Amino acid sequence: QVQLVESGGGLVQPGGSLRLSCKASGSIFRIDAMGWYRQAPGNQRELVATITYGGSTNYADSVKERFTISRDSARNTVYLKMNRLKPEDTALYYCNVMGLDLSLHDYDSWGQGTQVTVSS
Repeated sequence: QVQLVESGGGLVQPGGSLRLSCKASGSIFRIDAMGWYRQAPGNQRELVATITYGGSTNYADSVKERFTISRDSARNTVYLKMNRLKPEDTALYYCNVMGLDLSLHDYDSWGQGTQVTVSS
């Protein structure tokens, strides 16, 4: 079983910055991709950004040029640096990690979510 622990959410004013962190632990053989998704009240969960084992990144159009995803492979940790935050970025942000566990089975794990609120 793979567990994810997220941190870094909070309340920030428009134009401000936050950095989210997500550490994976447990029965990990390999991590193929890590990513961040978000869900605002009344909306479906949507992709924010992903990063593959090889370092390829993908961003939602709404966050390009403002958010940066990165990872520390040695620590099984993924980060999301969010700059120039807007009120519409307010949501519950979820970490997602996919790969192979020690039994060589696929896993697709989700964190509990960390709240990001952008408001003056």
